[in-house]
Amino acid sequence: MREKTEKLSILRVTEQGRSRLEDVVVREFSLTIILNNKDLVTLLCSPTSLKYLAVGFLLSQRLIKGKGELKKIITDDQRGIVQVETEKDNGFAGESSFKRLITSGGGRGVLFYHAPDAQGQAKVKSDIEISAHEVFALMDELIQCSEVFKATGGIHSAALCDTKDILVFSEDIGRHNAIDKIFGECLLKDIPTAGHLIITSGRVSSEILLKVAKGNIPLLISKSAPTNLGVRLANDLGITLIGFVRGKRMNVYTHEWRVIAK
Repeated sequence: MREKTEKLSILRVTEQGRSRLEDVVVREFSLTIILNNKDLVTLLCSPTSLKYLAVGFLLSQRLIKGKGELKKIITDDQRGIVQVETEKDNGFAGESSFKRLITSGGGRGVLFYHAPDAQGQAKVKSDIEISAHEVFALMDELIQCSEVFKATGGIHSAALCDTKDILVFSEDIGRHNAIDKIFGECLLKDIPTAGHLIITSGRVSSEILLKVAKGNIPLLISKSAPTNLGVRLANDLGITLIGFVRGKRMNVYTHEWRVIAK
């Protein structure tokens, strides 16, 4: 946890008075992704799993489609640089048809938006079902996994799961980054994502939903709220979206047939 956090001396002020104490805060780090010798983007992130983040970002932006396209990955953790070389330079890094957008909150995510992106996304088809008890248990497990969140309250967590267990866990100051780290690790380790579920602590906006859909994930569970476009996309793309999972309650926004009574 040491590399993810930093200890600071702070002034604590309460109604009873003022005191000096030591606090723990999350570290913020800049990662530059270089694709085929072209500077693509700089992300604000947590200083861990940088290779997974870079690969997951490229995958979620459809700048790569699979592991076989990757020729070389060079990671410089000290300078905050990941260089990725693909077998074929598709030229996306310099295409003017892509817009670079700063997404809504959560560590300043970045999206390379292409107009047909959402419209061209295939609908997710899966017969997976989950009980309310299993949803609550997975959320409890996600919270317990993050020692950094317990220490600082300043980080997002995400995980790839089946209906019983967490399979891949990640955390980052950015909710987008945490999910990209999952997909990057799964790609490089040949871990299938289709038919599994994603659980996250972060808000579910349209770009988060689209990342999940690209992984062929039928079920997205969050501790936080969705946006209206996130709900709309989930409904259109066949994804069961569950939000506000706190304690023993939750809201099911779309495709509620996957949430069963047991």
